[in-house]
Amino acid sequence: MAMMYTPTIPPPDPNTRTPKFKLPSLSCDAHCHIFGPGAMYPYAPDRSYTPPDAPLKDFKVLHAKLGVERAVIVNASVHGTDNTVALDAIAQSNGAYRAVANIDDTITERQLRVLHEGGFRGCRFNFVRHLGGVPDKGVFNRIIAMVAPLGWHIDLHFDAIDLPEYADMLTKLPLSYTIDHMGRVKAYEGLDQLPFRILIELMQRDEKCWVKICGSERVSSAGPPFTDAVPFARKIVETAPDRVIWGTDWPHPNVKVMPNDGDLVDLIPLFAPEPEFQHKILVDNPARLFEFDR
Repeated sequence: MAMMYTPTIPPPDPNTRTPKFKLPSLSCDAHCHIFGPGAMYPYAPDRSYTPPDAPLKDFKVLHAKLGVERAVIVNASVHGTDNTVALDAIAQSNGAYRAVANIDDTITERQLRVLHEGGFRGCRFNFVRHLGGVPDKGVFNRIIAMVAPLGWHIDLHFDAIDLPEYADMLTKLPLSYTIDHMGRVKAYEGLDQLPFRILIELMQRDEKCWVKICGSERVSSAGPPFTDAVPFARKIVETAPDRVIWGTDWPHPNVKVMPNDGDLVDLIPLFAPEPEFQHKILVDNPARLFEFDR
């Protein structure tokens, strides 16, 4: 019997604008989600929100409009530790998709191998308070020990205020890590705010540290078109252009203001006016981190 769900968050903007900026060939949306459909891929009973369905069909339409050819599906917390929705999408992508898993330490080596062979190249930890807060330290360490031999990285979602507390821990990790949404810093607090200084220092001193210049709508204090997030992304790009990736964060769960994904693409040349940097962020860097065929 199909499950019925009542969404608690709004859907993405259905009227995606064709961006003015033309993405380079093989550009990758390195942070996006697929939700359901819930009737086929049930949402986790302990989820902190219920999304409207944002299925693979809509995902493909969005990327065709934007000019995106590759994608990394970050399996969202609403699906719990069931990664089937992303695994199935990769299988249908002809090598164009990779994914980041949600797992816990009950996963077996065999199950991990299935995910790896299915196109997963990392796993995610949420430290964000409204999504459940800090993961158990023992579980965190056990999962890292399990995924490191596969060459995976870990994807970390922090509240900006917590970044200073975890910086030293991050530098001691035995594997690469990505930090979501520019560390979720607040634009109104300026480039000199402590969490952003810590983020930049991490990028400077730790070659395992990657940052995603996505989530401008989360960083922005001014609202659309979110240009007050540009100086933060620009500083990140200038600091370590070989360890920066970009994504839409479609379908934008739990945002205060729903963005248009065409507007988000048109921020890219403001983040990185240089064609060389654009190619790194959109093509070369995600290909290297997620092991896409060149």
